[in-house]
Amino acid sequence: MKTTNNLKAFREASGFTQERVASFLSIERGALANYEIGSRETPLPVLIRLSDLYGVDIADFYEMDPEKVKDALLCSFRMEDLSDEDLKEISSFKEVVKSYLKMGYIAQE
Repeated sequence: MKTTNNLKAFREASGFTQERVASFLSIERGALANYEIGSRETPLPVLIRLSDLYGVDIADFYEMDPEKVKDALLCSFRMEDLSDEDLKEISSFKEVVKSYLKMGYIAQE
């Protein structure tokens, strides 16, 4: 199953360029481009970092229902002129929020 369209959609919804995200991931821009067009499989560690950066679950990268993707995109926000440290802080914060939400879902079950 490919993540192609969703990787790009979440990046664009967040207002990031490929260069910016690749720098955050410490990979080449070309590698990110290959993940987005589906010519290479996205490694799990990259998916984890992207899910934290975009504030979505890894499963959202594989979601095929456009309405569910649209709902997940609502959580994206745009900011410009962020430093690498800003991106790390945002990613860490979103990771905490996702964990908190998951605990709430588990508690409801």
